[in-house]
Amino acid sequence: MDGTRRLLILYGSQTGTAQDTAERLGREAKRRWFSVKVSALDDYPVRELITERLAIFVCATTGQGDPPDNMKMFWRFLMRKNLPADSLCSLRYAVLGLGDSSYQKFNFVAKKLHKRLEQLGGRAVMKAGLSDEQHDLGQDAVIDPWSTELWEHFLQLSPLPAGHTVISADVRPASRYRTVFTNDAEETQSVPAPCGDERPSQGRPFLASLIANDRVTAPDHFQDVRLVRLDVSGSSIEYKPGDVVMVQPQNTEERVQQFLTHMGLDGSQKFRLQQNDADTPLPSSLPQPCSIEEAVRCYLDIGSVPRRSFFEMLAHFAEDELEREKLQEFCTPEGQDDLFSYCNRVRRTILEVMQDFHQTSKRVPLDYLFDLIPPLQPRAFSIASSPQAHPREVHILMAVVKYRTKLQSPRQGVCSTWLASLTPDLGIRIPVWVKAGTIAFPQDPATPVVMVGPGTGVAPFRSYIHERAASGFGGSYLFFGCRGADRDFYCRREWEALEQKNMLTLFTAFSRDQEAKIYVQDRILENGELIWRLLQEEAASFFIAGNAKRMPDDVRAIVKTVIQQQGQRSEPEADAYLQSLERSRRWQLEAWS
Repeated sequence: MDGTRRLLILYGSQTGTAQDTAERLGREAKRRWFSVKVSALDDYPVRELITERLAIFVCATTGQGDPPDNMKMFWRFLMRKNLPADSLCSLRYAVLGLGDSSYQKFNFVAKKLHKRLEQLGGRAVMKAGLSDEQHDLGQDAVIDPWSTELWEHFLQLSPLPAGHTVISADVRPASRYRTVFTNDAEETQSVPAPCGDERPSQGRPFLASLIANDRVTAPDHFQDVRLVRLDVSGSSIEYKPGDVVMVQPQNTEERVQQFLTHMGLDGSQKFRLQQNDADTPLPSSLPQPCSIEEAVRCYLDIGSVPRRSFFEMLAHFAEDELEREKLQEFCTPEGQDDLFSYCNRVRRTILEVMQDFHQTSKRVPLDYLFDLIPPLQPRAFSIASSPQAHPREVHILMAVVKYRTKLQSPRQGVCSTWLASLTPDLGIRIPVWVKAGTIAFPQDPATPVVMVGPGTGVAPFRSYIHERAASGFGGSYLFFGCRGADRDFYCRREWEALEQKNMLTLFTAFSRDQEAKIYVQDRILENGELIWRLLQEEAASFFIAGNAKRMPDDVRAIVKTVIQQQGQRSEPEADAYLQSLERSRRWQLEAWS
């Protein structure tokens, strides 16, 4: 193949969506006879970028404008100030961002990457695509028209080889891997554990044991919230308040058995994966050899809501006329409303879709399950424990995800449901590793800190408050909100004990304990004089953690009011004051949707 028709597709993905999109673009590129390499940004030798002619970058934005974990090294290198301005003068590129407009820094990484590539001499073939998870049709509302225009540009730059036409979308692509069944007596090679001083990572997680799994809400309360305590003794795990623990989940036994029965698979059968394409590495988290049951339990995300690429691949195996017509309709732009109603609105899972399209899904060979079903992604939890107060432990404050839609069975979170089902006596080990969080607490423990953490948003603040108290420091001001004092007042006894020791000043907002609802922002306004004194006279830091929907904006708005009222500032002056707090890292936010 002509070297000018080589196409590089790099992705930065936190939850797997950007990876799925990049792989989908890779399949589209192969239909146009490009030689394609699809890779995570940090797995690509970034210094070779100067030799590339065509590239697509697909990247998500995490936290508050942060790059995903698997593009951080690439990001740091690309942002170096000493890189020549003509480094990428031979590169023609396109950037696709996957974002969520409920976050303040919507698609920040994609926008900054697009600009930086241009600064280094790269030439964009089109404007950056900025998709939005909040759109009624999800990310595809932007991805579809963007990718259509993209291929027009790329085919102008690199026309199809003589005598070739675009391969029909009806032609089934080759599978990424092939499975080779092995002798039952062959021992499974487990994913290696970290050794020596090596820090646990996604490729080599530490297998933590469960100390306790305690419900911290009232038994009759609708929300089950757990304080999960993990033993990390014997690991090289170190963390500080504000850090995050990553948990690699498993599917429940019920889902695993349903899947195996539906597909007619022998769970005890062992197999090895082999590459069909040298540019597609084998998954590092899958043992070799592996039993089918272990692969379904620990690797295939059968409990997730399928993306459009799932239906595109499944349609290749349809022989039943009704199922084929419906699958093909879901893959068209005109069918996106129906697909959204069928899948996203009711949160239908991959397992349930395969059961609905039973004639087709049963025809999918084992080889193609790894193309059809995405891998289970790790889940991130703010660490709720203190290194000093809880040595060799990591605590998670976790709401068990369970809710109803129009479907008969309730929707359940994969990770939270699995963790909630565990008890210490089961002896199950939980794969974990730690990474830096998006918030950084003051290094000087004497600095006063105001923390606003309704619900499970209080988790990182529990870590920091206990850490300060263990060092003999108070100066912690916590605004905690929940529905009722007797229902979901997490860690109440801990807070009251710390108050008695003058290590904590606590403000509570119980929204349902009286006729008029009271929220954390109401308590902030009531204590406006204190807030202003802490910010203005004592150089306090202000932290917010919790759901991104409305709370962070509501808190910011009320603090702005406090600055105007107590500081005698105009509205523009109050905005400027808040911006100065952000620039100096005295105002930080950790939010999730």
